[in-house]
Order: sequence, then C-alpha cells, then structure tokens
Amino acid sequence: MKYFILVLILSGGFWFSAYARQIPVDSTSLLEEVIVTANKFPERRKFIAQPTLVLAKKEIDGSLSNNTAGLLEHSGKVFVQRSQLGGGSPVIKGFEASRILLVVDGVRLNNAIYRTGHLQNVITIDDDILERVEVLSGPASTMYGSDALGGVIHLQTKEPMLEKIQTNVSSRYSSAFNECTGHADLNIGTRHFASLTSLSFSRYGNLRQGSQRRAKYAEFGKRKEYITQISRIDSIVQNDNENVQKYSNYQQYDLLQKFLWQKSPAQSHELNWQYSNSSDIPRYDRLTDTRNGALRWAEWYYGPQERLMASYNFQSKEIKGFFDQLKAGASYQHIEESRMQRAYRRSLREHRIERVDVWALHLDLRKSMAKHDLHVGADAQFNKLRSLAFNYDIHSGIKTSGLVTRYPDGKNSMSYSGIYAQHTFRIIPGKLILNDGLRLNYVGLDANFNDTALLHLPFTKATQRHLAYSLNAGLIFLPNANSSRIALNVSTGFRAPNIDDLAKVFESAGGVQLVVPNRELKPEHTWQFDLDCSKRLGKWLELEANAFYTLFRDAVVLDRFHLNGAASVLYDGQLTPVAANQNKARAWLYGLQTGFSLRPVTYLSLYSHITYTHGRYKQEDKSTVPMDHIPPVFGKTGLTARYKGMEAEMYVLYNGSKKLKDYNPYGEDNLQYATADGMPAWHILNCTTRFIISKQYTLQLAVENILDKNYRVFASGISGAGRNFIIKARASF
Repeated sequence: MKYFILVLILSGGFWFSAYARQIPVDSTSLLEEVIVTANKFPERRKFIAQPTLVLAKKEIDGSLSNNTAGLLEHSGKVFVQRSQLGGGSPVIKGFEASRILLVVDGVRLNNAIYRTGHLQNVITIDDDILERVEVLSGPASTMYGSDALGGVIHLQTKEPMLEKIQTNVSSRYSSAFNECTGHADLNIGTRHFASLTSLSFSRYGNLRQGSQRRAKYAEFGKRKEYITQISRIDSIVQNDNENVQKYSNYQQYDLLQKFLWQKSPAQSHELNWQYSNSSDIPRYDRLTDTRNGALRWAEWYYGPQERLMASYNFQSKEIKGFFDQLKAGASYQHIEESRMQRAYRRSLREHRIERVDVWALHLDLRKSMAKHDLHVGADAQFNKLRSLAFNYDIHSGIKTSGLVTRYPDGKNSMSYSGIYAQHTFRIIPGKLILNDGLRLNYVGLDANFNDTALLHLPFTKATQRHLAYSLNAGLIFLPNANSSRIALNVSTGFRAPNIDDLAKVFESAGGVQLVVPNRELKPEHTWQFDLDCSKRLGKWLELEANAFYTLFRDAVVLDRFHLNGAASVLYDGQLTPVAANQNKARAWLYGLQTGFSLRPVTYLSLYSHITYTHGRYKQEDKSTVPMDHIPPVFGKTGLTARYKGMEAEMYVLYNGSKKLKDYNPYGEDNLQYATADGMPAWHILNCTTRFIISKQYTLQLAVENILDKNYRVFASGISGAGRNFIIKARASF
C-alpha cells in the first residue's frame, strides 16, 4: 500500500509538470515585500540593510513539518539541532539557543533560564496558527536588546479579521512519527470587534529512522535495547525493530485566543492569550547513554513544557505632537519546565522543576518625513525564577530532599531595560538609503543559594549589574529599485549572562563533566559586518548572496574549572571533572549564504540555496579551538511545478560532514552521539503534492526521505525520520 501511495504522488507531480500550461504568476519583486521585525513598524524589504528570511502564509501552509522547528529546517536556510523528537534548536550564523532571540507577536520569549546549549522552546508555538515568520539575520541588539547575537526569529500568528466569519480545520498524519494532528480555528468579526480562537492537538509515536545505512556505519543509530520494568524491576530488553527509536513519543496541545477592538482604522486594541502544554517528553539522547558498557538511565524525560502568555497591544496612527504612529503594550508569561531522571535499578527518581514569571512593557513611536523616518522606543522586562528539587521513590511514593537544584534555590530575579532610536535616511530617494541606530541597555541579576552543603559552593549570592550599548549602521544601494540591491551593514550585539549561564548545576556531555556556577561572568559582545546582494534578471532569474564576518569578544565558553581548588568532585557516586561557563574566548566567525531561483516558464521553477559557516576561538595559550554550534555546510535544492489547482515540489535537503577536528571538545556539539569519525554527510529526497479541490478544500500528499536514508543532523542525539508518508487535509468555511 505504501509503495502505491509513493507511486501515486510521484506520478501526480510529474504528470502535471509534463502537461502544464502557462498560468499567471505574481511578478512583484521580493524587494517590495513588507517586513515588520527589523524596525517594529512595517517597512519595505529593500529599505532594510540586514538580510531577512520571510516565510509567508503560502510557504507555511505548504510545509508538512511536524512542528515549528521543522518548518524552519525545511526552509533550507536555518539549521536545526534535535536532542529528542519533541524539540528543535535553530542555529543562525553560528549562534544558537540564548544567543538567538525568539519573539512571538512582538513579545520577547527569551527569559532568565534560556541556555546556551540546545533549546527546544520554539516548538511551543503552534505552526498551524502562524501567519508569517521573519528571520532577521545577524545582531539585532539595537532594537531588541540582549540575546540577539545571531538574529531574531519573529513568529507572527494570525490576526482577527473584522466583518468576517470563518472556520478553518485541518488534519495531518505522518507514518514515520505515527503522528496524528488536528487543528481548528474560528474567526468571528463584526464592524469594530473580532475574535479569533484556535486549538491544535498533536500525538507523536516513536520515531522510525531510515534503514539504509552506509556499510562503514552499519550500526550507527540503531536502538538495539531499552529499559523497561518487568514485575517492578528495571530490565534491559531487546528492541523488536532496531530502527524504531523507543521512547521518543509525546503529545502536545496549543490554544490561542485573540480579541481585536478597532473603533476606527487608525486605532486598535488587541488582547492576545496563548497557552501551550505537552505530555512528558523523553530525552531520547540521554536514554541511549551508557556507563560501564550498559544503558545508564531507566528514565530521563522533560516534564510537561508549559508556556502561558497574555499580552495587550495598542496601536495608533492618529496621535498629537511630533510623532505620527505609536505602539504600546504589556505582557505576562509563565513558563514551567522540569527534568526527571532515574538511573538503572535505582528506586529514587530525581525531579528538578523551574518556574519563571516574566512581566514586560514596551513603547514605540515613529515619525515619517520627506527623507527621514525616526523611530524611538523603550522596553523593560522583569524575570522571577523559582527552582525546586526533590527525590521521589517510585516504589514507596515518598518524596525526600537532599537533591541539588538546577538553579539557585533562593530568590532569583533578572531585569532588562533599554531606550533606543532607529533612523532611516533616504539620501537619494529610491537609490541610496542609510539605516542607523543606537541603544542603551541596563541588565540586573540577583541569584541566591540557600543551601550549598551538597556542592560546598564558596559563595551564597551572585549579583550582576551591567550597562551596555549597541549600534548599527547600514548603507543600501538600489541600482534598480525593483530588481537589484546591494547592502553593507555593520552592527553590534551583546548578551548579558543570565541565571542559566552564571548559576546552574548541570551534568553535561552524558556524564563526562559537571557544570558548576561561576559568578564572575561578563556580557558577550559581537561586531558583525554583512554584505548582502540580490539581483533579479527579468521575470525568470533571481540571485542572492550574503557574506558575513563576526568578531566575538568575551565569548562565554564551557571549559574546565576548579571548585574549591579541585578539578573533580564526587557527584552521583562518581568522581566527575568540573566545568563552568567562562569569558575565555576571543572568537571569530564568517560565512556565506547564497542561492538562486530560476523560472524558465511560468509553471516551472528551479531553486537552490546553500550556507557555509566557520567559527574558531583563541584560548589563553594562543591555540585555536573550533567553536561549538557551528553547523556543517547545509542547503536545499528543489523543483516546483504548477497546473491549475495543483502544485508539486521535489527537493533535496542536505548536510555536509562534520569531522572530528571541527568539533568543540568541551561544549555542546555532542560528539558522543556521532560516529567515531564525526557526523557523516547526508542528503534526503522529498516530494510533496498539493491539490486545491475548491476554495474550501485542499489536500496535500508527501513522501519525505523517499530513499529511506539513515541520517543524523550534526550535534543531534536522535536520528532523522526514515521514509515518511504524509497526508494533510484542510477545509475552510
């Protein structure tokens, strides 16, 4: 049956590409596209110096990825790491996790415990309710403050629509995940008031990896055995199917409610409420860890990943005084994360629970003149963290103390505040444009350790106070306003150490080292130089290229450390080397992203893009070490065809190899989950077909990894999906 579906999809795609007829296409230049993220007010793309990736509604609907991280990955322009099926950590220009800023509907998601390792929070945003994704590449600290070293990922959900009643429903099934996803949203709009309600639910089974391996790596990734309880005793049993990654399954549901009040077209009030929660999510890579030749963990999972957000936003284009436009808002977020782990044949399960509350305010004002646009603003965010830990006996049900919390167990808080200005100067209108901006930012942190008896820390409090500035300047030349652009951009970024950087206790690298607090950390700073070029030749060929070079100063890196004069401590019954985050590195990164889109006829197009990144840092002894989080060469090449109500796409996603010499020896590259040679190169072939049956109904069919290749993305601890059959149906009323 599955091969029949494969033949049907492939033949459907080739049939209509062979018999297609010329149809009208949108000839609007991408340079005319409107971008919100860069300046927080709508601005045409050609007037923004920083390179920006946009995933519009059409691309989002066309993607059949299993979550928002997969949506970014399938663009072929964003690298994504995974430690488990319920996750996905984007990488932009060699920066990952807390060095990338996540924004949802204008609200900053990064908080005091966003880590520098691998971060899975992007999956808490429902991809089925997304209207648009903008990825601002490179430092964006002038507009957004701390953390935006690699860039900003702005996820924008659908907006309520006035004077319209509409219902959208969809359902998706994918075979490799044994996934079932359902989504429904309802818009009710009158003349001045609109309501948008959305609900999504997903259930994922254990992920089946590809079966076709290289002879040299015939055993790589196989899940030969796992731990289960037999008569309440942990037992190691053989896996019936070595390609099924046992204990990767999870569930998730997402809710959204928006209310819009618009008395006049010039003013609007919006309330935005979002809630995301999951089942327990097994940490698959840790469940494959071994100690003394046997599986180490009977249980290792994240507890339900809960995200609650409530925000109010006011916009006005009718304000008195100097400025023309105003945006103001407030938001509250509650985030709960937990980690549970239990070693083989032990009855005590360790529970570590983190609860973060975040309050934020922002105000933005804009003035437009003949040749100038001026934008000034201010924002502030306050984080409060509570960290808990206890042991739970799975047989007696008794809770006991005596477990080290991941973060300080006292009162913990962190605050950000800043004022900023952004300016656009049309030196020669339509030809030469200057972007420039400046920000002054203040960051404060207080962490308190109530109990230091277990680790014997030499301090009980960590305090940070930092005043930082950032700036950007970009010059844009438009030889032809609708088809060509050259932009040179210089920008700075900073990231203040958060509580995760400075004060966590964490067993890293599969038990190889213990990360301990270091209260001497300072902010990281970057200078980045970008050259971004694009050229459109007629209506049939578009070329683009972006080259960058980044100077990274006071970079926080994980390295060997001493606690109370000792290089190793007794932890979990074993003498474990100590490591800590430290400002040790003077680093540099550079890279190139380039691509083209060719449309020889209006119904057929060919595209390709590829990204290369290189990063090194210099140690105190002057030796150079590869930076972690630097992806190998990666990209996407595809062919699309359209015929009336049908569309088909066949494409290849690929990664180059990551050799041992390019791995960071101390950081988060996860060499223990790679082969003895590093991570091999891979490519997978995918095909999707979309049938627009009517205005109300759409059917999508796809086969991913058609050749059932076995592969694993660099730094990941779980293998990619094998041959995956997907079907998705949509209806709108």
